[in-house]
Amino acid sequence: MREFIVEADGGSRGNPGPAGYGAVLLDALTGQTLVEAAEYIGIATNNVAEYRGLVAGLRAARDLDPGAAVHVRMDSKLVVEQMSGRWKIKHPDLKPLAAEAARVLPPDRVTYEWIPRERNKHADRLANEAMDAGRRGEQWSPAESTADLDTEAAPSGLSGPGDTVAAGGAEAGADVRAARVVATPSAGWAPPDLGAPATFVLLRHGETPLTPQKRFSGSGGSDPSLSDVGREQAQRVAAALARRGTVQAIVSSPLARTRETAAIVAAGLGLEVAVADGLRETDFGAWEGLTFGEVHERHPDDLNAWLTDPEARPTGGGESFAATAARVAAARDELVTAYAGRTVLLVTHVTPIKTFVRLALGAPPESLFRMELSAASLSAVAYYADGNASVRLFNDTSHLR
Repeated sequence: MREFIVEADGGSRGNPGPAGYGAVLLDALTGQTLVEAAEYIGIATNNVAEYRGLVAGLRAARDLDPGAAVHVRMDSKLVVEQMSGRWKIKHPDLKPLAAEAARVLPPDRVTYEWIPRERNKHADRLANEAMDAGRRGEQWSPAESTADLDTEAAPSGLSGPGDTVAAGGAEAGADVRAARVVATPSAGWAPPDLGAPATFVLLRHGETPLTPQKRFSGSGGSDPSLSDVGREQAQRVAAALARRGTVQAIVSSPLARTRETAAIVAAGLGLEVAVADGLRETDFGAWEGLTFGEVHERHPDDLNAWLTDPEARPTGGGESFAATAARVAAARDELVTAYAGRTVLLVTHVTPIKTFVRLALGAPPESLFRMELSAASLSAVAYYADGNASVRLFNDTSHLR
């Protein structure tokens, strides 16, 4: 019986965010790389991307030899433990992917091993290449990889190094957009193209009459204007940013309190204000205008679900944290492209700012409840050309004192 090794990985620049996977099929006896596969899959979570990479690797093994035994190596503890049957699969997005992976080959011919990330660089590189291609509006192609191919070492009956092979045949064409047969391991990482980052200075709007009362105030409520305190806070922000002299553009959420804050700051900096709908606050549905205690009293089950599940929506058709994250990630990507190499003030709200920071750190959704964000506070995140992000400031209120 022939033996293969599948190394697979997936990534998401934001979680969820623009995502891609990579998979490598190796000959277990020689260690030669037989197939590489990668794909940009749009907005998805890390876990979904990792499962998609697993499916692609298993299909590649099945296509080369349906009777082979396969040993899977991944740095995703979640996927390895779930596919080994030791952890339950609870998330609804992962159940069909796990079932799909289990159907590719008989389970008794597939084993799983967790490996540290540094031992999974080949698949990780392919996943990053796929995400890079997606950011350019393209799909990964074999030409992107830097592997040094040996045409004479291609196994008999397989396409040559210059040919494209769809792992999984016609049925799998939608899942693996490009793969290739190769014979030697790929080269290592190329030097990152950093350049000047797009730096987002994230300003939470000034106080409104609802702010001191700690009431839910999202995009589906009364859309309050700033209070007198809020307008004074905006003036102080303008003075502080004018002294720094680094902000080159201003983009605001469409809601009244952010546009008013942005207008005050813009007047102090001599800039115009653009508006991005993706920066609006979460819609809190029937909770708009209520305090946390009032929501707990009136809608305890919905509140508990919302606190534990990013897919849960506030009562009355509000917006889930997962939906907010997808919207903010899309706005982030558009703004990074539009303002590459520049420093931009984004005037927005609590949840979007926390989401920018969470996605930059790769932190789980529950981290949103572990951040304190004051009215008129400043945070900052820098985004580099290689897709990495750096949190540089969080909840700075020194300009208000």
